[in-house]
Amino acid sequence: MVAYWVARSKVNNPDQYRKYTDLVPGILEKFGGKILARGGKFKILEGPEKFHRFIVIEFPSFEKAVGCHDSPEYLEAAAHRKKDGAGELEIVIVESI
Repeated sequence: MVAYWVARSKVNNPDQYRKYTDLVPGILEKFGGKILARGGKFKILEGPEKFHRFIVIEFPSFEKAVGCHDSPEYLEAAAHRKKDGAGELEIVIVESI
């Protein structure tokens, strides 16, 4: 059963955040991740307007999604977006029905 990363992001320092986003596609691919939505047009229907970037990534399984997030490669990439508050991110992994 496939699973999805659903993320909301706020970029505070685009140059530093780019160091993260440049690394992530290759890491996702290693775990079978497929980007379905990243950035682009959006409309907030309910909730806070804190986040202005939305990401949906499909993985072949819940375990692959968790494994990608917990991998040394991803954790190293994530350190770039965390450095000096370059970005704020919420990620949820949800299994499909």
